[in-house]
Amino acid sequence: MKKTNLILVFFFLILITSCTEPKPASKTEKDKAIDSVANREKMRDPKNYFKDCKLLLAEASKIDSVLYSETEVNQALGNKAIKAFTDYAYYCPNDSLSPIFLIKTAQIATSINNIPQAKTVLEKCIADYSKSKDITAAIFLLARLYDETTYLNNEEEARRLYQEIVDKYPKCAEAESAKGALKFIGKTDADLIKEFKKKEKRQTGDKKQD
Repeated sequence: MKKTNLILVFFFLILITSCTEPKPASKTEKDKAIDSVANREKMRDPKNYFKDCKLLLAEASKIDSVLYSETEVNQALGNKAIKAFTDYAYYCPNDSLSPIFLIKTAQIATSINNIPQAKTVLEKCIADYSKSKDITAAIFLLARLYDETTYLNNEEEARRLYQEIVDKYPKCAEAESAKGALKFIGKTDADLIKEFKKKEKRQTGDKKQD
């Protein structure tokens, strides 16, 4: 075959290849895919998905209802709930349910032993929703984390938070529990048993006098 013919064959093959290669998706098609609800949920695009508070609330509420039907929360369900609850609370901060879902996040995180996550969301709830009626629940739960030796194990911080509830919110539902916690904080099991026996002895003596 002549050299000229070889060159023509070569260019012909290149032309065929370029014609058969798939064309990239047009911008319009790509935009349609991104705008679909399924892809918005999958991609978590902050410009789209996170602005749709109704969608976020629906997802959080759905998982919340599933949790109520479970006797025990496993790791997978717990992580899914944490994701849904924090998505709603973080990206819809002005909604009245946001502090509640932060508290729910802390409860779920604690149940699956994710204490750093629980601490973070409770601190955010306390900092961002100081005027909320649910603030005392957040403070009390954080105090419990510090009070528990297997969690944050900081008696001084736990005492401070319990006392804050008693001093600032004396009429709240958590006030009595905080008072009780302050009586027992820092005491060993032996101390608690000793106090229980003393109390039991006093009650027995009172009954005899009656």
